[in-house]
Amino acid sequence: MCGRFAFYSPAEATAALFGAENAFTVAPRYNIAPTQDIAAIRNAKDGGRELVLLHWGLVPFWAKDPSIGNRMINARAETVAEKPAYRAAYRRRRSAVLCDGFYEWRREGDVKTPYFITLPNNEPFALAGLWESWTDKETGEVLESATLITTDANEFMQSLHHRMPMILDADGVDRWLSGDDTMLEHAVEKTPVLTAWPVDRRVNNARNEGDDLLQPVGEAISG
Repeated sequence: MCGRFAFYSPAEATAALFGAENAFTVAPRYNIAPTQDIAAIRNAKDGGRELVLLHWGLVPFWAKDPSIGNRMINARAETVAEKPAYRAAYRRRRSAVLCDGFYEWRREGDVKTPYFITLPNNEPFALAGLWESWTDKETGEVLESATLITTDANEFMQSLHHRMPMILDADGVDRWLSGDDTMLEHAVEKTPVLTAWPVDRRVNNARNEGDDLLQPVGEAISG
């Protein structure tokens, strides 16, 4: 799964890298957690792409209660095209969530050690996602939300966890947002080289923020 990540690169430049035509400032975040807002690129109504903020935890348009989103932060690549909660969004409402790195917890005996996983060149990337629009029938309030696509871990990530988010480079963002249906089956093999290092357990608490959370507390691994 992917339950925590960071995005701290300048949002305007990163959004432009992935083709967004609008730009606004997004505060750097080092410990983004479910139910919080995440920066994402999606297709705009005018045919271009736009940068938006989405609630992390997808709420299907047919849901009676938005709390269902608390259980829908990730969607499995293997079933996302068929599951009722995701299939409409998979066909028509894809997103690319802006990211500099994500966290995963490696179990060592009875202890879980958090690791920060990123690209060796420190460049931002995107995570494949879906988005939905839900309207409160009583108030008319609209909630736009998102989920992240996860896949089986590649060989490198298997040392940390058996699942991982689906990572996109600029070309991958183009293909994903264009509706390419072949990407899910090749997601693992298309994963770029990653590097990871252990970080302080303060990241376990979503209230903790700051770039000091990324400081290594042990040796980095790459693959």
